[in-house]
This record gives sequence, C-alpha cells and structure tokens, in this order.
Amino acid sequence: MKVVFFGTPQFAVPTLERLLEHSEFEVLAVVSQPDKRRGRGNQTTPSPVKTVALAHDLPIFSPQRVKKDADTLTALKQLGADAFVVVAYGQILSQEILDIPALGCINVHGSILPKYRGAAPIQWCICLGETQTGITTMLMDAGMDTGAMLLKAYTPIALLDNAQDLADNLAPLGADLLIETLTKWEEISPIPQDDTQATSAPLIQKSDYVLDWQQSAIALHNKVRGFFPNCTTTFRGQPLKIISTIPLAEDYLNQLPQNIQALYQQLDLTLSTPGTVISIVKGIGPVIGTGAGMLLLQQVQMAGARSQSGWDFANGNRLTVGEVLAVNSIQAES
Repeated sequence: MKVVFFGTPQFAVPTLERLLEHSEFEVLAVVSQPDKRRGRGNQTTPSPVKTVALAHDLPIFSPQRVKKDADTLTALKQLGADAFVVVAYGQILSQEILDIPALGCINVHGSILPKYRGAAPIQWCICLGETQTGITTMLMDAGMDTGAMLLKAYTPIALLDNAQDLADNLAPLGADLLIETLTKWEEISPIPQDDTQATSAPLIQKSDYVLDWQQSAIALHNKVRGFFPNCTTTFRGQPLKIISTIPLAEDYLNQLPQNIQALYQQLDLTLSTPGTVISIVKGIGPVIGTGAGMLLLQQVQMAGARSQSGWDFANGNRLTVGEVLAVNSIQAES
C-alpha cells in the first residue's frame, strides 16, 4: 500500500516510524507544517515529523496553506497514493485533497469518537475529568472529525496523568491501531458517527488557562494537568504558572500515594478558604484552599524563572499561611 503521511508534532512520530518499519507499506512523501522558531535560542527548526522524514530521505512538503498551494496539490495528485494517513497535521484538508487517494484519507484521532472532536481532544478530556480515552481511526470527510469510524483502542487516564503523559501513552497506541487498520482494510466496515453523542475539543484559548479558586480542587487539578504546563494564577501581583498539583479531597484519596493520604488527615478543613494558603508542608509544598477540597502545589513557575518544586517556591519566597493567590488583570493578560 502506497501512502502519503500528513503530520507535525511528536505525537505523530510513532505512527510514521511504524509505517516505515513495515515492508508492506511504502511512504511516498511526508506533508508537515512549515519550520518554526523554537526553544530558547529561537532557532528555526523543522517539526518532529519532518525531522524523521529528513532522516529517511523522504520527499517533504511544508506549505503554509496546503489546500491553497497549487504546486503541492499537483505533486500529491501525481504521486498515485492509495491512502493519505493524517495524524495531528494541524491544517484542515479540502475536499479536493480528500478525493486524491484511491482509498481515502485515514485519520488517527486522539479520542474515542464521537466524543472530543476538534483540535485538542487530549487536553479537554483530562480537563473535563474523563477516566478513559483512546484512539479512533476514521475515514476523513469535509467535517471536523465527523467521518465514519474504522477501529478504536482504549486506555485509562490516571488521576495524576497530565496531557503530556497521556499523549505519550496514546502515540504508540495510535501507531499500532493505524497499522491494524491498514492491514485489515478489506475486513473493516466503516461505522457512521452518532452526531447526537458528539462533544467538542476546540483550540485552547488564553482565558482557559486562568485558574478560578472558587472551583473545586478536582476541577482545578484537572485543568492544570489537562492544559499542562500553562495554567496560571497570581502571586503577589505577578503571574504564577501552576505546573502540577494533587487534589486533596475525600473522593480521591484512595488514588493518591500513602504519604499524601496521611497528609490529608492532618489538615484542618475549616481553614479551606478559596485561593488561600492553608498549610505549607515541609519538603512538599503549599496547600491552597478551593471551593471544595484543597489543592497541593507540587510544581510552579514564577515569571521569568525556571519551574521549581512547590516546597522550593514556598521556602524561597517565605510564603506564609493566610496569603492569597488570586486572579487579577496582570494575570489574565499574561
């Protein structure tokens, strides 16, 4: 089977590598997003997928807008591909592109469709408290992740998993499912999605990152890990990123390490005022009150500084019980 691979981030790399490992598949070319400036040096670097393609001497297309790039469209039509495989490419494909390959365009999507259609399924499923997700392969159509489903694979989401952890788990799962989908192609009957069961996973906005301490500890924790590592509050009038947390609430204690369960039993619940430091645990970090339950700050990052443990943050800034973390105009604009 001759395929053209569309993909950009690290999440897509295992699928491309798995295709390259199988002699029954021939990767004719790779389409990826244009090179971008990345890292502290702000150097122009290729995407992770393009880096793999370069290492294998594959033809590469990196148009700014693939559906408007006449040269790329002409080249894709001339390749004679049986299928286009699309994994987190980052651009919407036109009907003209979808119609090019003989078998169609096959997408590896990071959720169990029809739930979490859209650009950020991994992030939103964690933010909204899902305990299970997975991968769906589907035939692409002109809609946003609305095509007929082919195969699914499931994986649990642990309480302390963040979006990067989950992406790392899903990427090889997606690679395996794509290979299974292609090798069983003639046996699979595509299943239309039930639109009434669909949910959305839109692009994340800056406003989504802002923490509201009136929410429950578990809601805040899910937001922090879902939108890792970008959630923010304010500390002494300056933006403070909250990188990782642990929810301290009765309903979730049995999913936490023994030392954290013991810590919860020692805390005074009557002091749990939203946004207020109610305890500072030596060697671990500050405990913040929320609308329901308490949140332990494991890792944070102050403006212009490296990330640090919650304890180093508390100790280095002489944090005191009773201090308040709150949202203000500086934080919301950052």
